[in-house]
Amino acid sequence: MSLYAMFVPNGPSGFGYRSTAEEVSQGLELSGKNVLVTGCNSGLGLETARVLALRGARVLGTARTLEKAKQTLTDSRAVPLECELSDPRSVYACVEAVRASGLRLDAIIANAGIMALPELKQAHGIELQLFTNHIGHFLLITGLLDALSDTGRVVMVSSAAHKRAPSAGVELDNLSGERGYQPWRAYGQSKMANLLFAKELARRFADSGRIALALHPGVIATNLTRNVSPLLAQAWAVSGPLALKSLGQGAATQVFAAVHPGAVGLNGAYLSDCNVAKPRADANNADLARRLWEASASIAAGLPR
Repeated sequence: MSLYAMFVPNGPSGFGYRSTAEEVSQGLELSGKNVLVTGCNSGLGLETARVLALRGARVLGTARTLEKAKQTLTDSRAVPLECELSDPRSVYACVEAVRASGLRLDAIIANAGIMALPELKQAHGIELQLFTNHIGHFLLITGLLDALSDTGRVVMVSSAAHKRAPSAGVELDNLSGERGYQPWRAYGQSKMANLLFAKELARRFADSGRIALALHPGVIATNLTRNVSPLLAQAWAVSGPLALKSLGQGAATQVFAAVHPGAVGLNGAYLSDCNVAKPRADANNADLARRLWEASASIAAGLPR
């Protein structure tokens, strides 16, 4: 446990910074539940899949290749899936595979992502972090809404880094990133997009029994950090015992959001440490969320299937 965690009290949910995924799911019987987790083969996705299976859930786990998903998901009930979020054909094939399984999804956890690419890269004309972290998940989730149960949950793993997004929140007139690119600013924009997507989906879910949530998992040293500068990586290595969360602690909030009864009444909320937190003010901009959804749908319409 980090020294920082020792001094942070739990919140109203009964959980907090030091809570682990195993602790927030303790006593829950998830047999018969089906949960899709993107990025199941490493980091928070791997820990999330492990704990959900431990509690009896069937995990539908995606990785960039089917081989990676199969190597990771050892539970006999698990359903390994290929889903390369930057490749629309791969995403749509994953959607069809889930539909073909006939399984009703009780939760979708949009966990996979990339971070702080040092140079501008694009997919289908869109900045790659935005495409992978947001557009890829937009295609997957909207494609699976008819497979979501009547009380299903959509959980978007955003980040406190959404506060690094540009002042516009999401630059809808610069989704290509060609009018100036900064790695952390672009990452922040992609995480703001995750948050806004959850907000708009929550609005569309209103009074339906379904919920959509976004969250900050905390700062954890995972493969996601492979593109950070050597100086920052060294600083994290030194500060790890003092401030970084463990994988179990990092996965706690998404497990809480996906399966804990305490999250049922939190449609549209942004969570941190398994409790409601306050995002940047424009993350609550309903008009921006709507316009981002419309822009994303327009992009989706032009992508190969």
